[in-house]
Amino acid sequence: MSDKKIKLPPLLIDFGKIFSSAGFKAYLVGGAVRDMFMKKPAHDWDVATNASPQDVIKLFKFVVPTGIEHGTVTVHYKGVEIEVTTFRTETGYSDGRHPDSVNYAATIEEDLARRDFTMNAIAASLEDGLIVDPYGGQEDIKNKVIRTVGLPHERFMEDGLRPVRALRFASKLGFSIEKDTYSEIFKKEIQEKVVSISIERFRDEFEKIMASPKPSVGMKLLEETGLLSIFIPEFGVCRGCVQSDYRAFHKFDVMDHLLYACDGAPAAKLNVRLAALFHDIGKPAAKKIMTETVLDGDKNDGSTKEIETITFYNHEALGEKITRQLMIRLKFSNDMTDSVCHLVKEHMFHYESSWSDTAVRRFIMRVKAECLEDLYDLRLADMYGMYNEPVDVRYSASVALLLELKERVAKELEKKTALSLKSLAVNGRDLMALGIPAGKELGRILNELLDCVIEDPQMNEKSRLLEVAARLSGQARQ
Repeated sequence: MSDKKIKLPPLLIDFGKIFSSAGFKAYLVGGAVRDMFMKKPAHDWDVATNASPQDVIKLFKFVVPTGIEHGTVTVHYKGVEIEVTTFRTETGYSDGRHPDSVNYAATIEEDLARRDFTMNAIAASLEDGLIVDPYGGQEDIKNKVIRTVGLPHERFMEDGLRPVRALRFASKLGFSIEKDTYSEIFKKEIQEKVVSISIERFRDEFEKIMASPKPSVGMKLLEETGLLSIFIPEFGVCRGCVQSDYRAFHKFDVMDHLLYACDGAPAAKLNVRLAALFHDIGKPAAKKIMTETVLDGDKNDGSTKEIETITFYNHEALGEKITRQLMIRLKFSNDMTDSVCHLVKEHMFHYESSWSDTAVRRFIMRVKAECLEDLYDLRLADMYGMYNEPVDVRYSASVALLLELKERVAKELEKKTALSLKSLAVNGRDLMALGIPAGKELGRILNELLDCVIEDPQMNEKSRLLEVAARLSGQARQ
């Protein structure tokens, strides 16, 4: 126990008094203590105590036995969830995740010995805020270093997720990984242990990397250590896939472009960050190089030279398929998968000022109104990823066109023009009343009526649409 203290929130002080009045010790542990030393707001409260789970259940009214077999319960206290775990030691990790046996420990020091990194192995007494830091976690936080508690080989062999967590913390916190700790991740035995973790556990860490200030940091660490190829091998062909030809559209290969585009997407939008990371993942499969003979403009003697043009036609469609396969494998939700795949598929729109109002309406209909803002964000992220820096909006023709499109789209949406079958002035029942049978023919006619309204919004009147429907039905019968 050191003589250093931290200031605890009043809620935790009151919570601690309940333990001390019953003769127990309780400590704030884990990420919350780390965040306090980093002067960051702490949200998740984890408490370690020498009280048994049964003791905790007796002390509080609302307790959920969330992990009681491992000594953990969740206490609902004054509107806040606090996870409370009895001091414990762990031995043996046959499955690379769960300890073979959990034994209650007598002291907080014994409990801290089982934790992953020194920065996470600091405790603060709820009684007086005094710090317990047996592994120098405060110093490592000060120096922005990630180091295992004890030997990295032992810590990583206990749980195959810990190497991934090390990379995630480096990305999230902007810390470096201590040399021996980082080197251990490359070892064959450790990589085999990482392979054994469930795909859901990797995905959860992957999502946290996506939420970090610069996801490219964590992604490059995953790539460098070889862990990326274990879980998302589709990225392998993106590294070294050159995009730049004489037109100089791209500065980076596909891999770096994807990573920097991800950095440029809004951190609060996981779907857009994922779409930015995957939007060009179909390029290696779509890549074609065409050689063309042209006049050599640097000479005036009529001589020619050969130039190479790189194309990636239809890469967005290929990318959508690859993205769907990998997101399903990573067990993302159906909604998240559909959202990301839709953005990948639609990211290659080419707006020009010459677009007619009808073309703008067709764009809205194809992209879906609820996805527009995400698609705009993806386009800006794509621009960021071309040079790994924000686009100077004052001089960017691409940004000017995007802003123009947004303005025209907004005007069309204000008009409340029918852009889907649901917003047509007629429905299937109206057409069946004309004698048009349910089935493919009715669906075809409804879509043609929608096409009429897209071309001319004034057509969206019931009488006019029924007249057109009758005519279309009559033509079909002839």
